[in-house]
Amino acid sequence: METGPQVQNDPDFDWEESTHPPASPSVADKGAGDIAAPVAPPPEETAGAFQKLELLLDIPLEITAELGRTRMIINDLLQLGQGSVIELNKLAGEPLEILVNQKLIARGEVVVVNEKFGIRLTDIISPMERIKHLG
Repeated sequence: METGPQVQNDPDFDWEESTHPPASPSVADKGAGDIAAPVAPPPEETAGAFQKLELLLDIPLEITAELGRTRMIINDLLQLGQGSVIELNKLAGEPLEILVNQKLIARGEVVVVNEKFGIRLTDIISPMERIKHLG
């Protein structure tokens, strides 16, 4: 079974390189008929922006994988015991929802990696959809 890239455990993965966007061609590289792309900022401006971004990289976030939800009254909750079954609002086989700080960012499916559960992301919510869900 293929488990997808193992980025966080790969000692050869270059985090520094992965946080820099690929350089875009400058206006001089474009032909006369091409639409001009924005020129990349000078290296010192990019370095300053990266230093500001570094401040954010250590902020802890709460990541939740949600299998489903349900509502129940307190009496039913108190009756739960070992072996009880709670019916959720999702069907078997439906994707999990991945939430960051209680905001939906992706959907995925459960996988087993080295006898541990994991999630293979199948759909990442577009930035525009994420902004719509903030309000």
